[in-house]
Amino acid sequence: MTISGQQPLIRVLYDESRSDLRDPARPRPVRIYLWEPSHPLAPLASLVVVSHGTGGSGSSMEWLVGPLHAAGFRVVALDHHGNNFIDGYEPEGFLYVWERPRDVSFVLDVLAREQPLGPVGVAGFSLGGYTAVALAGVRVDPRILWAVMTGAVPLPEIPEFPGALEALRKKYPLDESLRHALNSAGADLSDPRVRAVFQVAPGVGGLVTRESLSTVRVPVGIRWGGADTVNPYEVDTRPYLDHIPTAMGCSAGPDVRHEDFFLPEPANPAVRVRVGGEAASFFEQHLA
Repeated sequence: MTISGQQPLIRVLYDESRSDLRDPARPRPVRIYLWEPSHPLAPLASLVVVSHGTGGSGSSMEWLVGPLHAAGFRVVALDHHGNNFIDGYEPEGFLYVWERPRDVSFVLDVLAREQPLGPVGVAGFSLGGYTAVALAGVRVDPRILWAVMTGAVPLPEIPEFPGALEALRKKYPLDESLRHALNSAGADLSDPRVRAVFQVAPGVGGLVTRESLSTVRVPVGIRWGGADTVNPYEVDTRPYLDHIPTAMGCSAGPDVRHEDFFLPEPANPAVRVRVGGEAASFFEQHLA
C-alpha cells in the first residue's frame, strides 16, 4: 500500500507473553505497517495507531492512514492475529476482542524501545473502534460474554467467519480454560500513552460496561453511518457517545452503510475520504 508515494516498512513482531493461536509453542505474531512522516509536525512526531475492522487488515486502511500521514503524523497500522485476511482466521481472533488492545500496547512497547515516542493517538474502524477506546479504559463485561459463549444471548452472524462460535466451542469446550480466558476479558487495558481516540462505525458497544465508559478522560471522536446495519447506531455507537464524558461525534450521513468504509467500490467513495480527513483534523487538535 503506497501512501503519499511512500511504501510502508512492514515488520512482524512477536509477543512472547501470549501464544500463537495455531501453535501454542510459538509467540503471538503482530504484523505492522509503519509510515514515517514526510513532513513531521514537530521534532518528535506524534504517532497514530490504526486498528482495522474484523476480518480486515492494516494493509487495507489507506483511506484512514493516508490523511493521517499527509497531515504529518507517524502512522502504524496493525494486523490483529487470527482476525486478518492476510494470515487467515481463528475463532479467538473474532471473539476474544480484548486481545486486540493488548496488540496495540505491545507495538507501542516495541517502538518505544527503538526511539522515543511522541504523543500517541489510536484510530479504529468497526472492531478497531472498540480496540481504540479500550486503550482509554473501556472494558467489556465478562458476564455478557459468558452468556454469548453459552448461547444464552445470541451472537450476531459474522459474515467473515460464519460459525465462529461453534468453532470456538469445538476448540475450547466450555471448561475452565474458556472460563479463565473470559475472566481476563474484563481487565483494564488502558494505556497511559494514548492521549486521544477516534472511532469509525465502532463495534462492541453493547458488550461494554457503563461504569468503564464513564472513566474515559481522553478526547474521543466518533463517526458512524446512518444506514449501518452491521454495527447499528443504537446498539453499538450510542453507548460510547452517550456515556463517555469526553466523546463528541456526528453521523457520516443518513445513507452511509458499514460497507461504505471498506468495499473496493463503495456507493459514495467521498464519505470515507472525508471521514479520514476529519480524523486527521481531530488528532491535529488533540495531539499538538
